[in-house]
Amino acid sequence: MPISSATTSTALLTDHYELTMLQAALGSGTAQRRSVFELFPRRLPEGRRYGVVAGVGRALDAIEAFRFDEQVLAVLADVVDRPTLDWLASYRFSGDVWGYPEGEVYLPYSPLLVVEASFAEAVLLETLLLSIYNHDSAIASAASRMTAAAGDRPCIEMGSRRTHEEAAVAAARAAYVAGFASSSNLAARQRYGVPTTGTSAHSFTLLHDTEADAFRAQVSSLGRGTSLLVDTYDIREAVRQGVEIAGPELGAVRLDSGDLGVLAHEVRAQLDELGATSTRVIVTSDLDEFAIASLAAAPVDGYGVGTQLVTGSGHPTCGFVYKLVAREGDDGELVSVAKRSKDKVSVGGRKWALRRRTPAGVAEAEIVGIGAPPTDDGDDRALLVPLVRDGEVVGRESLETARERHLLARAELPVAAQSMSRGEPVIPTLHV
Repeated sequence: MPISSATTSTALLTDHYELTMLQAALGSGTAQRRSVFELFPRRLPEGRRYGVVAGVGRALDAIEAFRFDEQVLAVLADVVDRPTLDWLASYRFSGDVWGYPEGEVYLPYSPLLVVEASFAEAVLLETLLLSIYNHDSAIASAASRMTAAAGDRPCIEMGSRRTHEEAAVAAARAAYVAGFASSSNLAARQRYGVPTTGTSAHSFTLLHDTEADAFRAQVSSLGRGTSLLVDTYDIREAVRQGVEIAGPELGAVRLDSGDLGVLAHEVRAQLDELGATSTRVIVTSDLDEFAIASLAAAPVDGYGVGTQLVTGSGHPTCGFVYKLVAREGDDGELVSVAKRSKDKVSVGGRKWALRRRTPAGVAEAEIVGIGAPPTDDGDDRALLVPLVRDGEVVGRESLETARERHLLARAELPVAAQSMSRGEPVIPTLHV
């Protein structure tokens, strides 16, 4: 039977085998073994120097909403047996979660999330956590490269029409964490407080008998500080008409086609000639971090980014995995376990992680170890923070905090992190 759209449970955002593993573990008596799962990347997407953690806040919300109510259990009636259904009916995550906070930079084998609970409680979260982290971190990683290339010029997220409607909301949130100034997505504004912006499309111009009529209508409604889209017909004539109608107080003109670098120079010169020296030039049209970098010398005041952002600029997932790295032994102590199959090796044991820095504060290595972390010598920054304690969320924070953290973490990286060329991770990951 279909589940009602009114439900708020996240319990079915998972894979069938999570439930069949649970049933088998309940049957064998191993379901309650204390276990440690770790979410981590084995590598960065090809050519990337670093990644960005995003989706932490969404994951915490999802853990809180992971409940098996009557509607959810009805869907699972022919998936698992009655004892398993009865166990699920009272499911509440009661374990502990540590993780890299939102906006932090990550490298290969960074232990981004450490989940400690019974096997039964922790294994059910695998697919949900991976889907959130893989998507949001891919968007944030691309967004970070774009905002780094843009420098002080603002980037606007406008990719909603290029992806799934719910992915669009998550993408807007992740982009904001990584430095985007605003989004076109109103659901992101409602749910997360992401600032939104937007004025008009080509259809608005085409609706009117003349381009001048369209500009008058827009200025009359939205004010002289609005942004006029000037490439529907003839750009030079549109700029002239826009300044004539709005005056030198015209907020911005937007270019959405053509050779943006050449056009930006021409439009800037024309605006200045017309006395609209404070009118900004905004460019859009399938921009990515490379296109943004190529426009660094052009008189551009802001970038609107859509398709390339919401698809991770060629890397729509991060390749994160969620693996059991330790479980309770017969003596009650944790025993390290690890997958050893070819090309998919994991490192067993409950981890700690530090960012090692030079005396000047520049990151030089990701240090990952097992057991008690070393005493802080002043140059190492701890990366794991408590997110959930005894089932209660303790690590929720504002997006503004995550944005600030990202800027600091990115600034801490060596200058090679700013390179758009392909290369190895900007700092090594050392296992100790």
